[in-house]
Amino acid sequence: MNEIWTEKYRPKTLDEVVGQKSITDRLKGYVEAKNMSHLMFAGSPGTGKTTCALALARSMYGDSWRGNFIELNASDDRGIDVVRGKIKDFARTAPVDGAEFKIIFLDESDALTNDAQGALRRTMEKYSKTCRFILSCNYSSKIIDPIQSRCAVFRFRPLSNEDIREYLERICKEENLEVEEGALDALVYIARGDMRRAVNTLQTADSLGVPISVDVISKVSGSANEEEIMGILTSALAGRFTEASSKLDKVMIDYGLSGQDIIRQMHSQIFKLSVDTESKVKLIDKTGEIEFRIIEGSNEKIQLEALLAYMVLIGEKN
Repeated sequence: MNEIWTEKYRPKTLDEVVGQKSITDRLKGYVEAKNMSHLMFAGSPGTGKTTCALALARSMYGDSWRGNFIELNASDDRGIDVVRGKIKDFARTAPVDGAEFKIIFLDESDALTNDAQGALRRTMEKYSKTCRFILSCNYSSKIIDPIQSRCAVFRFRPLSNEDIREYLERICKEENLEVEEGALDALVYIARGDMRRAVNTLQTADSLGVPISVDVISKVSGSANEEEIMGILTSALAGRFTEASSKLDKVMIDYGLSGQDIIRQMHSQIFKLSVDTESKVKLIDKTGEIEFRIIEGSNEKIQLEALLAYMVLIGEKN
């Protein structure tokens, strides 16, 4: 059966979760005590928030975890009616198989309206004996303070390159993938701490039925590889504006990238340039200005070439 690899290789236990050891150790304490407070998982996408919630439920309830655990996505159901309906109905019913309480996992809870969050606060108070909440969000600042104060907050950090690489190597071995040298490095670069993005890109590359190379990874992910972006920047700093502009055109056409995609990749590469700190600061400042102009609707090509022209001037001073 063909499965999505993010689900097929999703860790089933807290011990299998990678890159968040301090968090999983604390969650294991809840499992041992057979008790927990309301929890809030905050962090960027693909860092293991949903995985930890599912693993916690499995560890807490064993085979009966599905009867005592419900997962809702607040992006689909954002309004107060959902809190008063679905959530309240599940919260007020008794746990099954002798469990002390149920768990409601509310994914993307920062998408809830303020009215819905207000109703949720009351529900969390009223049914705390029979139900505990796990709220997952990308930005904890979007959750109202009264809810935050009722939760133990766990902050998930982006996964390290080593953790992502190790996990990808395991998938490659399980799936017998033919991976060329440098391809996994390209995947790790594209992931930027997001395991889901890395695994999805790997599966997409495998579906092409060709050996997985750096070029294949770049094309399926819709991002240029590091060397090409660095080539544009170094050409501009060396004063070869026409060459840098031609490389920029090639990258945008070959990979179908937008101006925002390019500017974000340029931003991450500026830190690796062999120029003094003052020049890097000026380039970062200019990059932020150019990105703002692109978002506001300016012509992408003109703005990116303006950035290259600025780099030429910086290069002359160095």
